[in-house]
Amino acid sequence: MSGVVIRPLRFTNDVEAMCVFLETLGLRPRIESERGVWFELLAGRGMVALHDAASSSTGGQHGQTDLAFESEDVDALKERLESAGYDDATVFDEAFGRVLSLTGPDGQKIWIDERSKDLYGYKRHESSPDERWSVTPGLAVADQAGWERFLRTLGVESPVYFVTADDFEVQLELTTTEGLDDVERRMTGYQVTRAGGRLEIVDPDGRLVVVHG
Repeated sequence: MSGVVIRPLRFTNDVEAMCVFLETLGLRPRIESERGVWFELLAGRGMVALHDAASSSTGGQHGQTDLAFESEDVDALKERLESAGYDDATVFDEAFGRVLSLTGPDGQKIWIDERSKDLYGYKRHESSPDERWSVTPGLAVADQAGWERFLRTLGVESPVYFVTADDFEVQLELTTTEGLDDVERRMTGYQVTRAGGRLEIVDPDGRLVVVHG
């Protein structure tokens, strides 16, 4: 992976169940913490991160999905963002690595983690992503034009789905070129609804995950 990767962050009370769910869909494990409170899964484009809600230092609630990203070089990205007028971009150090934060188009805080090469306390899975799958979150936004400009500035490849709303919200959505019939057959034990060219699946957190065909 290179550049900036979109990485929705789900807070959950059951990281293991959400991992099983996402792997059954078609994502592949990438990194997990030794304490089991963090897990990352890859698609052909984009990623999903899972965080144990009980241990969240930011107050993340069970079932909450935040919009986050991962970057190869946060210093270079900070310069690009500042050149585009995002002048509150700030880089700082966390226990798990370096982070860039800034204010998004609708006024909420955006976090972009630098891709870490230090895996102390973490385990890497040597799995290859299924190129048929992309992480394409649904964003409820007030300023769609502002968000489109922001994502272009970041250079994010994965598209997103927009709906207009006063309150910012993120929904976990995926897009695949795999046949939806095959995906639906694989999701035995989950509540699945076929809606035209997409599947609506209730995940272990009780949230709806949309899979676009």
